[in-house]
Amino acid sequence: MIASVRGPVRHTGLDHLVVEVGGVGLLVHTTPATAAATRRGQEVDLATTLVVREESLTLYGFAD
Repeated sequence: MIASVRGPVRHTGLDHLVVEVGGVGLLVHTTPATAAATRRGQEVDLATTLVVREESLTLYGFAD
C-alpha cells in the first residue's frame, strides 16, 4: 500500500497531479480544490490510498 507521496509537482490537471517521487512520476487523483491549490514545481506531501481493481491501480491523494 502507498500511504503517502512527497515531491515536486510536474503536472497539474483539473482533478489530478503528477508528483515526482524518486525519479518516477506518479499520477495522483485529487479533488479539484487540491489540484487548483498547487503549482508546477511546488513541493507537496499528500496522504494517499491505492484502489486495486482487476483492471487498474488508482492512486488517490488528499492534502489533509
